[in-house]
Amino acid sequence: MGIIKLKNIRTFSYHGCLPEETKIGSEYAVDLEIKTDLRKSAESDKLSDTVDYVLLNRIVVEEMAIASKLLEHVAHRIIVRIFGEIPEVSRILLSVSKLNPPIGGDVESVTIVMEEYRT
Repeated sequence: MGIIKLKNIRTFSYHGCLPEETKIGSEYAVDLEIKTDLRKSAESDKLSDTVDYVLLNRIVVEEMAIASKLLEHVAHRIIVRIFGEIPEVSRILLSVSKLNPPIGGDVESVTIVMEEYRT
């Protein structure tokens, strides 16, 4: 088995429970780690024998573009979509961070982390 990581995927999205969050938007950072078998691609040197990280990035960016009230909700959508579209993925570790959240304090980011295994 092997791991593919996409670190600090940056988006500007409109997630949040406050009305102003859905109007003005905010900066987000997403870290994605997937577990898959990399042995075949290591031997063949063919993109078709591995999980394409371009597809992983596209899934994250597309789902981050759909407004949600909660970071947990958008993270769940990303996980469901990856498992649905890429059968070779056996585990996902996903972090979604809202940068400079409007919580009345000097906070760099708020992050949720979800880990799921293919059932």
